[in-house]
Amino acid sequence: MFVACTRRVYIKMPMLCRSKVFVVAIVVAVTTAGVREAHAQTTSVPQPPQVVVSGQGEAKVVPDRAAITIGVQARAATAAVAASENARKQRAIIDTLKALGIPAEQIGTQNYGVSPEMAYDQSTQRSRVTGYVVSNNVRVELKTLDLVSKAIDASLAKGANQISSLEFKASNPDELRRSALTQAVSKARADAEALARAAGGSLGPLLELTSMDVGGPPIIMRTFAAKAAYNDAATPIEPGTETLRVSVTVRWQFVPAPR
Repeated sequence: MFVACTRRVYIKMPMLCRSKVFVVAIVVAVTTAGVREAHAQTTSVPQPPQVVVSGQGEAKVVPDRAAITIGVQARAATAAVAASENARKQRAIIDTLKALGIPAEQIGTQNYGVSPEMAYDQSTQRSRVTGYVVSNNVRVELKTLDLVSKAIDASLAKGANQISSLEFKASNPDELRRSALTQAVSKARADAEALARAAGGSLGPLLELTSMDVGGPPIIMRTFAAKAAYNDAATPIEPGTETLRVSVTVRWQFVPAPR
């Protein structure tokens, strides 16, 4: 039998010729790939020495804004009565907040819920509904800290019985973070230059720069417990000061001193 091995050239060979030729082709391909890999390894250019350091920066965050979550929880034998009582108190609270000078767009309903209250009856061994609870929470954004105590006390006086959270925020968090980043990079460069001089060289081009926040978010959340009853003493509010921290990792090329 004849097997086509090249174009227009025919060689007479046994049936096993096909498998033998295939095996030889694989061996040759693998050998060629190995030679190329070895050649690439022997001709790779070594990487120049580098200086890698980390630096930290921080900025003091003094909150100048706040957000309060004010809630009313009402209980009654029926859901309709509980809802009516809740609405009356919450409306009085919202009107009072607006009277303090807080714009309507800074007051928004956060959640509203109606749920039954259950009790287990030992005699019947069944649960039964004893009443209903209606909850209504509004979030109040304050652009000045002077209104925090006033908003809390006025809301409690009008029937609020839940102050679930108080958040202090800074109006310029991006500016503070960039200030901390500048400080961190400056510290990292000073350390890198010291290392390079000690090693007998200097810093070359900047190769890589990464940053990471490591603490002190610009939003400080605190839980605030509502008073049992309103009194004439204003609620003391102290926002305090927080620290915003960032970290950077910087990589430079090391340039040896000329000999």
